[in-house]
Amino acid sequence: MRVAIEQARLAEASGDVPIGAIIVRNDEVVASTFNEKEALRVPTAHAEMLAIERAALKLERWRLIDCDLYVTLEPCLMCAGAIVQARLRSVVYGAVDPKAGAVASLYQVLTDGRLNHRPQIIGGVLENECASLLKDFFAKKR
Repeated sequence: MRVAIEQARLAEASGDVPIGAIIVRNDEVVASTFNEKEALRVPTAHAEMLAIERAALKLERWRLIDCDLYVTLEPCLMCAGAIVQARLRSVVYGAVDPKAGAVASLYQVLTDGRLNHRPQIIGGVLENECASLLKDFFAKKR
């Protein structure tokens, strides 16, 4: 999660919302990314989406069944859908997102028994540090 937090700080430095994500396989980081919505001017450029795409390209496969996603904020609906599609083994997130979270807060996509894949979920890892990044960012914007 510390590497994901470092990525979130890079997002903030580039003017984007400070959310970072990494994908790990066999204790090796295979993708590390941060939000790039502002930089790329693309609505789907969430840290998780970019991490999934880059990991799939690096590993040359779309099934990431032996990979784990670490992200500083609870994934949204779009990202939760991508997590299911990528068949990630687990999702570890920091801060909860009561307005758009699709893992535990607003929706529970990753535990929905109607879907064909359900990753392991670990929430609240370094939650205060992850939440502070976002609170401080938005406080500066106001």
